[in-house]
Amino acid sequence: MVGQRVRTRFAPSPTGYLHVGGLRTALYNFLFAKKMHGDFIIRIEDTDQSRKVEGAQRDLIKTLEWAGIVADESPEKGGNFGPYIQSERLGIYGKYCQQLLDDQHAYYCFATHEELEENRQLQIKQGLQPKYNRKWLPEEMGGSMPPSAIRKKLDEGGPYVIRMKVPDYVSVWFEDIIRGPVEFDSATIDDQVLMKSDGFPTYHFASVIDDHLMEFTHIIRGEEWLSSMPKHLLLYEFFGWEPPKVAHLPLLLNADRSKLSKRQGDVAVEDYIRKGYSSDAIVNFVAMLGWNEGEGSEQEVYSMEQLIDKFSLERVGKAGAVFNVDKLNWLEKQYIKNRPTEKLVDVIKPILLAELEQKKSLMPEEMITSDAYLEKVIELMRERVGFEHEFVTFSSYFYFEPEVYDQEAVRKRWTIETNELLREFTDILYSLEVFSAENIETHLKEFVLPKGMKAAVLIHPLRILTSGVSFGPSLYHMLEVLGKETVLRRILKGIENISFPV
Repeated sequence: MVGQRVRTRFAPSPTGYLHVGGLRTALYNFLFAKKMHGDFIIRIEDTDQSRKVEGAQRDLIKTLEWAGIVADESPEKGGNFGPYIQSERLGIYGKYCQQLLDDQHAYYCFATHEELEENRQLQIKQGLQPKYNRKWLPEEMGGSMPPSAIRKKLDEGGPYVIRMKVPDYVSVWFEDIIRGPVEFDSATIDDQVLMKSDGFPTYHFASVIDDHLMEFTHIIRGEEWLSSMPKHLLLYEFFGWEPPKVAHLPLLLNADRSKLSKRQGDVAVEDYIRKGYSSDAIVNFVAMLGWNEGEGSEQEVYSMEQLIDKFSLERVGKAGAVFNVDKLNWLEKQYIKNRPTEKLVDVIKPILLAELEQKKSLMPEEMITSDAYLEKVIELMRERVGFEHEFVTFSSYFYFEPEVYDQEAVRKRWTIETNELLREFTDILYSLEVFSAENIETHLKEFVLPKGMKAAVLIHPLRILTSGVSFGPSLYHMLEVLGKETVLRRILKGIENISFPV
């Protein structure tokens, strides 16, 4: 393996959505491979056909590509080590399984489900770790089953599985890149099923065969697979193969430090995409769930290029990483604040056009969909939105007439003379030749000063009438962006709909 080109893989099962933990696993494999100028591969592990979901494979790869995690080899892209779908590799597994049978590292097992369950319950009652009782282990392998009984079962053509024989009284040891030395006693290792009765290999068997044949140098996966390592290492030993280096990532935890689960929040990457999170923020956030650059670094916002440059498995911790949505939201806002305006325009314009298909605007469509107009909206709302789509959904008054007015704000801000003041000030706005924020502010203050009033007496009502809400960016700049015609129309309409007392 010394001097060999680094090859890593992400091997999801096509059983549904992409879990955020799966995204992290894929990301770390991708970052490490690219940091080492190696290759990142996607392999689909579909040996459990009962759990296969139609379209899940394509959706998984599409979601990874959305995140910027693009494979060098995959079922869709191809490569020199295919097929990259395990159900298309069944002949390969059969060949290697026969080799283990011939070498007496595996044996046929005809135990029924009922027998296995009865044995499991008995061992639990006895306080033992449930393991297969080796009833069908052949005499020549140290068991009690005569060859004639095994041959009779095979001739009958009944269902069976093929199990690996775990050696007795041995220790299985390996060095984990993240966790250091790890050791297992073979007494704790079950005779793992290698081939199921349906002719498909189990995950453990197929994974080892494929990882070797596809020449992976590093296996980076979640902590939940740590207990599988001794089974895998025994298989490598049986075949006489050099195992790849391994790294097991820490668990993802809820805020209460329980294992991350759908019961306490969203765990599917697709859920976060639907909510409007950007790939930049998601990738940045997931990268830091277990990894940090190290002491002395205060950087929290990283591009994919920076992550590739700085990533190392040695900086991945052993302790579980808490999935803090507040931190994700903070990162999303950082990206919005710093993203080039023209890129934001490219994102929000299709969203606005989709809205315009559903709702009619009284403002000229060519104006509100223009780059120049959207750039003005972005600069006003950049500090106020949490997601890119909110430049449209949270800021709808820049494109559509207010349908309702904040009634609580109306009750708080309207007096018996508010509407009359608004009518008088509307005449002033109408007369403005330059409808700019500075000009509007100057004339509003000059209007209220002789009346012994503060600017707020009109600022709040004007905001409510023109936007429908009581909060937002600078009123004067908002009015400038909306334009004289729209502002006057909305004020006059609002005066007709709002009266004192409310």
